[in-house]
Amino acid sequence: MILFDTHTHIYSEEFNEDRNEAIKRSFDAGVTQLLLPNIDLESIEPMHQLCDEYPENCFPMMGLHPTSVKGDYKEVLQTIRKELDKRKYIAIGEIGIDLYWDKTFAEEQRLALLEQFQWAIDYNLPVVIHSRDSHNEIMKVIKEFNNPKLKGVFHCFTGTAQQAKEIIDINFIMGLGGVLTFKNSGLANEIKDIDMKHFILETDSPYLTPTPFRGKRNESSYIKLIAEKLAEVKEISLEEVARITSENASQLFKMN
Repeated sequence: MILFDTHTHIYSEEFNEDRNEAIKRSFDAGVTQLLLPNIDLESIEPMHQLCDEYPENCFPMMGLHPTSVKGDYKEVLQTIRKELDKRKYIAIGEIGIDLYWDKTFAEEQRLALLEQFQWAIDYNLPVVIHSRDSHNEIMKVIKEFNNPKLKGVFHCFTGTAQQAKEIIDINFIMGLGGVLTFKNSGLANEIKDIDMKHFILETDSPYLTPTPFRGKRNESSYIKLIAEKLAEVKEISLEEVARITSENASQLFKMN
């Protein structure tokens, strides 16, 4: 049984003391494919370092996280764009709009997202979208961009069945993480009637740790907990969840 963690920041400083041990735990749990979204200029080097150390297991994305979009975003994007010509990436990510913490740079986030959508077309890569408190805004940007070749995943989906339908209608899929295991999230009810072909699994570690470890640092081995919950919600076997979500991830990120 092979499981993908399609979104982990295991290169981040939260793992500096035990990164190799955390990776071994993920392998022991059957989580052998770790997809690493970039955050900003500072995260590029540690992400690359980890991918070089585990070339068969860790795969990088390139992009600018919306909460890192500031007044100098144009210059930062110029630097990040150059990285796309230096090595192979599996996606443009993590990109998007985040209106949860601060709306100061909302317009800059929109413009940065449009530019990075164009990168995805130019390099024939999927996008990994961060959409915290911004589902409607991102849907507007996708419609404004108006290119049917744009594809990707709404990472950390926590929305409604209606929002899921909107995502499916534009040929995107959804990343399910620890929130699915939260008792009062309501997410299980929202996704229970949606076909499995629309889902991949992720931890977003070190954040959003699934039950029963909520409140502690998240890690990739916990994908199994999310997969078990999804199996329960969909009334299928854990092996079937692993097979379908791994196939979905392999197809989206062209990892076959």
